[in-house]
Amino acid sequence: MQESVRRLPASMQPALFTLFLLHTWLRGGQGDLREDLTLLKTELALRLYQGAAAPRNETNVVISPAGVSLALEILQFGAQGNTGRQLAEALGYTVHDQRVKQFLHTVYATLPNSGRGTKMELACTLFVQAGTPLSPCFVEQISQWANSSLEPANLREPNSTNIGVNEWASRQMAGDNPGGLTWERGGGAFPQLALVSTMSFQSTWRQRFSSRDTQLLPFTCAPGLVLQVPMMYQMAEVNYGQFQDAAGHQVGVLELPYLGNTVSLLLVLPRDKDTPLSHVEPHLTASIIHIWTSSLRRARMDVFLPRFRIQNHFNLKSILNSWGVTDLFDPLKANLKGISGQDGFYVSEAIHKAKIEVSEEGSKASTATALLLLKRSRIPFFKADRPFFFFLREPNTGFVFSIGSVSNPLD
Repeated sequence: MQESVRRLPASMQPALFTLFLLHTWLRGGQGDLREDLTLLKTELALRLYQGAAAPRNETNVVISPAGVSLALEILQFGAQGNTGRQLAEALGYTVHDQRVKQFLHTVYATLPNSGRGTKMELACTLFVQAGTPLSPCFVEQISQWANSSLEPANLREPNSTNIGVNEWASRQMAGDNPGGLTWERGGGAFPQLALVSTMSFQSTWRQRFSSRDTQLLPFTCAPGLVLQVPMMYQMAEVNYGQFQDAAGHQVGVLELPYLGNTVSLLLVLPRDKDTPLSHVEPHLTASIIHIWTSSLRRARMDVFLPRFRIQNHFNLKSILNSWGVTDLFDPLKANLKGISGQDGFYVSEAIHKAKIEVSEEGSKASTATALLLLKRSRIPFFKADRPFFFFLREPNTGFVFSIGSVSNPLD
């Protein structure tokens, strides 16, 4: 995630800032804060996914709501007036609420140590052009928020700045940077601030897939289009359930845990092979996902899951505008005075890059006997041999690290 902010002096020079917004509200009343935020973050993930997936015509999609939320929270520290209200409405909560602030601060502090064999990290750096004034209060707030920091940069040299930003991102992503972060100058002006956040996750399955059990099997991408794809296999104890969405579509929901059991991959697969995934997705809500995950039961199953690797690049400005988040992008209306104590900053870009890879520890596929095992077995099976939906999530906190869908594992 990249955010670039420019200050708008009398010459009306444009600015850059990258942010990602979702439209929902925190519930009122005296409900449990953890439960509220868990549902809220799931709803944020779904809205972001649906907004990003709609124009992509059923291609593979992945997006990182955790990285989105972090940048948006940082931005809230600088937003005021109607701009701040739009951000609070879009995000669904405000970091200025002390209960929310304390809860999120605690969660961010524990994420790097979330479980044995699992490493996850959210990080954010604000690159600052020399001479750009910053409010001491703003600096203090972001320096204490989710592994965030300030770093000087020469933003008047975009090429050199991109190299520096990418080097930082590569360090945070442990060599798995999802692509170069770039921006364009607007109106011949240069940005004065660039906010870049990253989310990294690395883990192994609690029960690993063996590359010896991977083989080429059919995957139905669309009616009349069947491809042979590397399909992983294991017989395992998993959490599984069969449910019905609001429109009556039957789905199978499978949860595959990673080491430490604090993070899992949740898979949603239409049970009827003739039901397109696009018919199920519009009916997914945070409350439905919560009901489903709370109702999963332990089962011993044959599990077939294709290896897949997805990398996406989104410009989210139009999505944010469609949700009514408009002041941020208007040089005359944006109020980010909390950043420096002065008027003049506004948002001109919204860029998001995300990547996920699911495999049996990166091994190459080889000939196996998965089909034979299935034929000999009388136990239930989950076979993701057609488009499916996925969450990479931490159920206890509601953090959704990645959300997306696989329409063609070979893309």
